[in-house]
Amino acid sequence: MSGAVAGARRPGGATGVRPAVRAVPRRRVPHRIAVVGAGMAAARFARQVLALVPEGRVRVTLYGAEPYAPYNRALLAGLLGGRYPSGALALPTGGAVVRTGTEVVAVDPDARTLRTAGGESAAYDTLVLATGAAPVLPDLPGLYTASGALKGGVHPLRTLGDRARITADARAGGAAVVVGGGVLGVGTAQALAGTGVVVHLVHSGPYLMDRYLDAGAAGTVRRTLASLGVTVHHDQGAAEVLGDDGRISGFRLSDGTRIDARTAVLACGVRPRTGLARAAGLAVSTGVVVDDTLATSAPHVYAIGDCAEHRNLLHGRAEAAWEQADALAAALAARLSGTRAEPRCPAPPVLLRLVAGPLDVAAFGDSTASCDDTEVVSLADATRGTYRKLVLRAGVPVGAILVGDLTAVGEVGDAVTRGEPPAGDALDLLVGESYP
Repeated sequence: MSGAVAGARRPGGATGVRPAVRAVPRRRVPHRIAVVGAGMAAARFARQVLALVPEGRVRVTLYGAEPYAPYNRALLAGLLGGRYPSGALALPTGGAVVRTGTEVVAVDPDARTLRTAGGESAAYDTLVLATGAAPVLPDLPGLYTASGALKGGVHPLRTLGDRARITADARAGGAAVVVGGGVLGVGTAQALAGTGVVVHLVHSGPYLMDRYLDAGAAGTVRRTLASLGVTVHHDQGAAEVLGDDGRISGFRLSDGTRIDARTAVLACGVRPRTGLARAAGLAVSTGVVVDDTLATSAPHVYAIGDCAEHRNLLHGRAEAAWEQADALAAALAARLSGTRAEPRCPAPPVLLRLVAGPLDVAAFGDSTASCDDTEVVSLADATRGTYRKLVLRAGVPVGAILVGDLTAVGEVGDAVTRGEPPAGDALDLLVGESYP
């Protein structure tokens, strides 16, 4: 008999039958999302995207320059005044990897890599810039030492470290000066006064929080601050910082008034952090320019929060940052699951919400409108320290201010957001009695 016999063993023990090969499932590599920044927008984005994407499909890493895990920066003034315990500021990240004390100093969009101050290089598939904003420091004579550092006792209030230094200086005694009468300045002045410190609030504008409030509302705020022991100096900007080369001893105002103080808090606004994006070749105006999808000018790179500029606007509010984080997280999650949905950048109405002890303030929409085509309904009660104002255009609420009593804040805010005429009388909406 010639020829091979089926199944006969070949030399070496092999048979003519090919053994079955077991298929090994291909391991899916997680999509790598790097977030530069570990603040409020970054934490919100991480939590949302990790909740939306099936486990194992994405890995999110937050790179934060501060030595702290993500926390709610908007509550710093309340923490300063003892309104909140330090643990109340912590923000969840949904299981993201958080690299604290790790500053990102360079980004290469072409190679999709980033580099840290420690020399580490890391690759990413998607990059989210959430670099936030830096405090603006005024150009005042005597503010800095000969070496270029801020004089002792002078602080911005932007980080937990700033809060700790302000608390230590305030406890050492002497009066405190808060420079800037915006939301942060007013909240800080109230917080310091609540700890027993003598506080002077210096504001160069005609009245406090003039971006959101009218003169009547600001007057109510000023009287409330005065009842707490805060002396307000408006229309009088700080002209000079007094003291030797090492430490502040006071301020001289533009009208010549001298204020003796050992502590100063600079609340003069913020400026988007754009240095990293600019160095990487991204389009930058005042902030990092993004389109309606929150995408920057570089592929696979997005920006959210205080650093992002959308349609020539910088929102600079926690609510706007969270809405951007939610929109981007939803869009990236949809893309990773194959639905190809694109993020839409929300354009929320202007909103101010300040709750600081007895000082409660809220403002919505076009709150300071005074054009001929608007109608204003307002109620003021100096005895109770309340002020309410509703701005209507063609019968539709377009703006509102509430000071001292926020009972109607939900109804008023919803009415301004919806842009529909109230079902009843506008005055009823303002006092929260009959609006559905």
